[in-house]
Amino acid sequence: QVQVVESGGGLVQPGGSLRLSCVASGTIFSMVDMGWYRQPPGKQRELVARISKSGDINYADSVKGRFTISRDNAKETVSLQMNSLKPEDTAVYYCGAHLGKFDAWGQGTQVTVSS
Repeated sequence: QVQVVESGGGLVQPGGSLRLSCVASGTIFSMVDMGWYRQPPGKQRELVARISKSGDINYADSVKGRFTISRDNAKETVSLQMNSLKPEDTAVYYCGAHLGKFDAWGQGTQVTVSS
């Protein structure tokens, strides 16, 4: 059974930074594509950044140049470094593990950007 657990959310002022981490266990982590998603209040879940098992990365246009996704296969961890945060980045952030048609999701972590 794959388990995905996020950490690192919180309250930050505009222009600040946060780092989210996600641990995925119960699978061969190096074979899994990993992604960060977010769901703003009243809106649908959207892709933030995704990193494939081979290291290919794609970002949502809204976060390019501000967010960086990375993975450490030895630690079975994927991270999201978020810089220059804006109020519109406020959302619940979810980590997803993807292997073929199988998806596993974490419980989400709240990120609030406000002064």
